[in-house]
Amino acid sequence: MTSAQTPADTGRGIPPELRRIFAGLILSMILAALDQSIVNTALPRMASDLGGLAHLSWVVTAFMLASTSATPIWGKMSDMYGRRPFLMGAVILFLVMSMLCGLAQSMPQLIAFRLLQGIGAGGIMTLTQTVISDVVSPRERVRYQGLFAGAFAFSSLAGPLLGGGLTTALSWRWVFYINLPVGLIALGLLWKALPPAPTKQAHKIDYAGAGLLVIAASSLMLLFSLGGSLFAWGSPVSYGLAALAMLSFVVFVQVERRAAEPIVSLPLFTIAPFTTGVLTMSCMSFAMMSAMVFLPLYFQLVLGLNPAEAGAMMLPQVVAMVLTSVFGGRLSSKVGRPKVFMATGIAFEALGLISLALLSKFEASIPYFWGSLLILGFGMGIAMPNAVAIVQSSVPRESVGTATASMSFLRSLGGALGVAVSGGVMAMGLKSGLSHLNTSIDVTAIVNGGMDAVEALPATLRPAIEEAFRSAITGSFEIGGGVMALAFLVALVLRGPDWHHSAAHSNPAE
Repeated sequence: MTSAQTPADTGRGIPPELRRIFAGLILSMILAALDQSIVNTALPRMASDLGGLAHLSWVVTAFMLASTSATPIWGKMSDMYGRRPFLMGAVILFLVMSMLCGLAQSMPQLIAFRLLQGIGAGGIMTLTQTVISDVVSPRERVRYQGLFAGAFAFSSLAGPLLGGGLTTALSWRWVFYINLPVGLIALGLLWKALPPAPTKQAHKIDYAGAGLLVIAASSLMLLFSLGGSLFAWGSPVSYGLAALAMLSFVVFVQVERRAAEPIVSLPLFTIAPFTTGVLTMSCMSFAMMSAMVFLPLYFQLVLGLNPAEAGAMMLPQVVAMVLTSVFGGRLSSKVGRPKVFMATGIAFEALGLISLALLSKFEASIPYFWGSLLILGFGMGIAMPNAVAIVQSSVPRESVGTATASMSFLRSLGGALGVAVSGGVMAMGLKSGLSHLNTSIDVTAIVNGGMDAVEALPATLRPAIEEAFRSAITGSFEIGGGVMALAFLVALVLRGPDWHHSAAHSNPAE
């Protein structure tokens, strides 16, 4: 299929080959997105069967570390040698490692296979979005990116539920085996429908840049993911990781300036719409991860809900995000002004987080929570697909893979930073709020122990404990709201693409 054969060229709907491409892309992305969360509810059973409880967090951390570090490399290689071989390779790697994860007989084996599975997932997450830019016009991209954002939101909700159901009904191994039939269907669709790779040309691979980027990204992800839990923030380990990340990044920039074909093209960051889109996407990820991680804690530790009820309370956000991603993307495509939609979405995100931050001032009703989450999900669903469309349309066609991968990479770092910063704010707030209690109370144990530690305390202390958690957790929402307010100001000065006066359906090569 050539670039001219797009659904944008006629008003007769989506051609069959593009339907197959989109079906294969969405199925692939759902699998990769699901595996970010599907294992969470299966972790206790994994530890029971395989042992290695002390290393259990690495089942999640290894996946995040690999998927984040690999994205820029997948993007650059696809720009050089074509999308088809690398997307197919990423899906195959993901499926093979899914099978091996299910067959793992020890915790070290499982962690190693999850690391390799994460490399495949990183390729899937960035290349599925990149392929969209190859097969539809710039104006139509936001419509299809909306579908992908909706699928990602669905995966965020379905992951823990599906993981718990499979673990209870069958075995924790089925959280990995379930990928195989769905992934093979996606692979078959992509094999038949993806256009062939372009004629091979000689390229010079930037091995030094790739290695330095992996070291810098891995150091940052380890610092953000494990700091404050596996090691203290002020420990030699945290300082060492921060120094290694900084040194690797400085050397990486120097290497990229001299490389013939750099992994990350630094001149891209001189393009204002690209830089603004990437920055706002990182801010959105920062705020979204803060809400997704700490809202369930609030529901359980302050409102006293059980995990299932806390998960159900998140439904309005996810439903709003799915619906606005799909229908907002279509509307934005028709109007042709993605900057307006992105800025509007960011404003709603900031409003939703600020309304959650106000929970420290009063005891809110359930409708108040639902309203705040609807506003937050509404904003996320509108802003994210438009930010992706702005990033992709602002760079030369030959750099779309690198640009999309850079966006995915910085989005992941933003999310990890959001969890780390919000967690630090919450921990400091808790220690401050609990410092006036009986000196025999181990404040550190309460901070680290969560629900179990709270339930072990005398009933007379519960109100004070709950109030301390209320104030501490809402402090993380204040941080998220402030970050989104900053992102809104950045979005206002953006000179993004304006397709309002362009042909509604233009060639994707534009």
